[in-house]
Amino acid sequence: MARRSTSSSTGRPTGNPSGPRNRTPQPVRVRRRTFGDFVKAFVAFVALLALVVGVPGALAMTVGWPLPHSAPTMDWLSQPIGVDTFLNTLTVIVWLAWAQFTACVLVEVKAAVSGVGLPGRVPGAGPSQLLARQLVAALLLVGATAASLTPGLSQLGHSMEGNQKGTVAAAQATPGLLAQQQEQAKSTAAALAEQAGHAAAQAQAEHGSTTAAHGATKYYRIQPPEGRHHDSLWEIAQRHLGDGRRYKEIYELNKDRVQPDGSRLSEASLIRPGWIMEMPGDAHGGELVENPDAHVSPDVQQQIGDYARTGDHAQQHQQQQQGGQHAGEDGATAQISVPSQRQAGDAGTPAQAHDASGHASSGSASGSASGSFFGSAFGLSEALLGAPLLAAGLLAALGRRRRQALWQSALGAVGGRRGMEPPTPTGDAQDVQDALLVGADPEGVRLLDRSLRGLAAALTAESRSLPVVYAAWLSHGDLHLQLAQPAGKPPAPWQLGQDQTFWTLSRADAERYEDTDAAAPYPGLVSLGTMDDSRLLLNLEAVPGIVSLSGREADRAAVFASVAAELATNGWSDRMTITLVGFGADLTPLAPNRLRHLDDAEALFEAMEAETRQRRGALGAAGHDSVLTGRTGPAQHTRWAPNLVLLAAQPSAEDAVRLAELAADAARLGIGYLVGTESADLPGASWAMEITPDGKLLAPLLGLELDAQLLPAVQQRAVVELFVEADPERDPDGPTNAPPFLVDISEQGRPAVYARLVGPYEIMGLDTPDGDRSALLHEALALLLLHREGVHPRVLSSALWPRGVTEDVRDALLDRLRAWLGTDPDGSPRLRSDATGRLVLAKSVVSDLDVLRSLYYEATQGKGVGSRAVRGRLLTDALVLVRGPLLADRAEGRYRWLTHEIIDAQLPLLVADIGLALSAFHLEKDRAEKAIEALGAALKTAATDERLWNELLRATHATGDPDRVRALAADLVTRSGARGLPPRTEALLDELLPTWRDGAAATG
Repeated sequence: MARRSTSSSTGRPTGNPSGPRNRTPQPVRVRRRTFGDFVKAFVAFVALLALVVGVPGALAMTVGWPLPHSAPTMDWLSQPIGVDTFLNTLTVIVWLAWAQFTACVLVEVKAAVSGVGLPGRVPGAGPSQLLARQLVAALLLVGATAASLTPGLSQLGHSMEGNQKGTVAAAQATPGLLAQQQEQAKSTAAALAEQAGHAAAQAQAEHGSTTAAHGATKYYRIQPPEGRHHDSLWEIAQRHLGDGRRYKEIYELNKDRVQPDGSRLSEASLIRPGWIMEMPGDAHGGELVENPDAHVSPDVQQQIGDYARTGDHAQQHQQQQQGGQHAGEDGATAQISVPSQRQAGDAGTPAQAHDASGHASSGSASGSASGSFFGSAFGLSEALLGAPLLAAGLLAALGRRRRQALWQSALGAVGGRRGMEPPTPTGDAQDVQDALLVGADPEGVRLLDRSLRGLAAALTAESRSLPVVYAAWLSHGDLHLQLAQPAGKPPAPWQLGQDQTFWTLSRADAERYEDTDAAAPYPGLVSLGTMDDSRLLLNLEAVPGIVSLSGREADRAAVFASVAAELATNGWSDRMTITLVGFGADLTPLAPNRLRHLDDAEALFEAMEAETRQRRGALGAAGHDSVLTGRTGPAQHTRWAPNLVLLAAQPSAEDAVRLAELAADAARLGIGYLVGTESADLPGASWAMEITPDGKLLAPLLGLELDAQLLPAVQQRAVVELFVEADPERDPDGPTNAPPFLVDISEQGRPAVYARLVGPYEIMGLDTPDGDRSALLHEALALLLLHREGVHPRVLSSALWPRGVTEDVRDALLDRLRAWLGTDPDGSPRLRSDATGRLVLAKSVVSDLDVLRSLYYEATQGKGVGSRAVRGRLLTDALVLVRGPLLADRAEGRYRWLTHEIIDAQLPLLVADIGLALSAFHLEKDRAEKAIEALGAALKTAATDERLWNELLRATHATGDPDRVRALAADLVTRSGARGLPPRTEALLDELLPTWRDGAAATG
């Protein structure tokens, strides 16, 4: 049997049929040796001879022994320096330089002859080793066995699990040599590929007549791994059928047949060396074996003969020949194995919908309902429902943006907008917000973040460096890190996976992790999609080169937007820069501190060339091999933050070459490149991916076929709109937003159902539900009361059942909720669906929060503006409603959806605004005690609001009692603790009580 050619030897890592693999070098034009090559080799030989042999010979003959023949005395120090002394000193320096160069030559020759890894680095010999390497390479590449003597150069910069440290060291020592070595390696590999191709063609020609005459069946024997790479059905189909997607035909021909080792082929990606694959009739290539075939060993003939008799496949084979190229495409879809903790025997069983953390997704569980709430025109964005980590990041960032707007409004940073209500999204923005609420998995993000930081802390405690991680898989609740190369035994509770390149952490162990101050070790991880209920996160900053993405422009844009949005908002990184080039819609509003938008490729090169130089210098000065070394130990957390470049536009040919040069050393510098291209061939691309119109992300040479994670243009614009609307500095002079629901606060506006949410939860006007369902009904009503604009049914079900719910249970709850709320006197239901299908409460159902907002609005912008008496009464009535924090007595484990809300920030600010307004109302008439009473009531709910304490100091000072001011100042100092008083409070105390620091010092 013909051996595999060098040019197609890429396979999968042991035990990881689905994991990423290195890109197979593309065939290039064969460059034959010329007369000039021989001249270069001769010159290199002469130069090496002169430098290694001639220099010491000349020194010995002309200068002789340069060192003293006896031990020097103290008198030697006072002797004048003559010509002989100078020459001897210079000779010693030349001898040392010769010794260093000779060591470099020996190191380079040893590495070239052994063919293993990259040459070692001789300390302080950068230029000398570069010269030695060039001379040795020029000499050896001319020989007939040059390919075998060149140390793995064809994989330089592309190896998925090769010697990454060697690549880093070589690139650091001689950054200008990488491109030259790669070019030499490509020429060598192409020459070998041509030779293998000629041999294959000759073998096929010799056996072609026999095949045609006898109609012999063709077989392929799975090759043993070459290095760390294994054979795959995709590559076999690519080589012998011309299309990697035809791997399914090979799978169908051979599935469930007994192999020579007694096992069976059950999954397309689980193949082992020595197995035999029957091939479709149109298979071609010199690696195939026909039955019978005298050119293979008797043992192999026997194995193939026995395999040919297993099962009844002759008829299927005939159908393959008659049915055309893709006859097997209608068969069972092969499952690609990913790291998981599957139970034996579950292969082929339809899996339940799981989110990134492995638990059932509420969006999937409730999203397929066909009831009245789920018409074809009333669906949420499936792209966001199926992206739990992206949705969680966007939702958390949006919440932070809205809280920031509230705080700036409260502190007067935005003119005239105190008590500002966030705008209620509508249209696509509302649908996207609902999709984020349904699809988000903040618990999964929290576990991922804690697990990675816990790993970093454990490695630091053991004085170990972080391993290079190319990808992470979230599978059935477990986390699997795929390493570039074996890194020993992981620290507990991590365990080795199916082989030495996988570190695995179960969900149960991840939940035991606590928060740690370790730096985020792998901030460049970003979700690409799912496969077999497992989510893949690619570590963009660790890829040794460029990741290219081909496909239609709109499809590529959806992938780029998803990657950019998740990187900008994810919860498992500290600080990073995402450089965007060629994006139609500017995503910077999502994270202005992380996202950087550049206009074109020229601006990119200007920025990244400077940053690449700066990072190389910083790593060298710090003595680190890569940024990973700087993320463990005593390093600053903000150092070595990644810069991930997303170039969505197709680069020109010249730009592609410049980009490849930039990316050659990017992995160790913490720089990653994802580049869009119209074709699959991009110079310098280590990993090539393709996005198809049906949402599949293909990376055949990595063994990946994912359901891609996308952010289509419509959802992208809606997400940006949500963030723009929440910008605290947007339209600072605009009108104050009114509350989403204003109630009639007159006596005639008495509601039929009144719920008290501010403080302990109470409901008046309804009977208490019987049984254990009462708590669930109360929680559902609270969610509806906090969203008077309407609640999507899927948002309601995912809030009440975050781990998923079936349709019958959800529908039963809605029926009970309608029956419990009842109808108004006119017969209209108090829980109805609006035109968009969202659940909306009738105006007769009111909460104290609605009343509180309405009273403050009327006092400051309504009836109270023109009447002091009305304003005082409205503010007093509002403060009376405040009985404590929101839902003060809620049961533990319930109301977790409140973490997605900003009401926890809104309510204290609203109460503080009411207290401040009422205090000012009383101080206008010199009623200091009434002002103090109002401020004290507000502080029960907004105890950390600095504005209330400062106003309390002013009101207390207005009483004219310095002892009370002094006591209040001491209380504030005690409350502040080690943090100290805020600057504004200190300045106010200096004005009101200049001696307060003496009392504070005495107390301390």
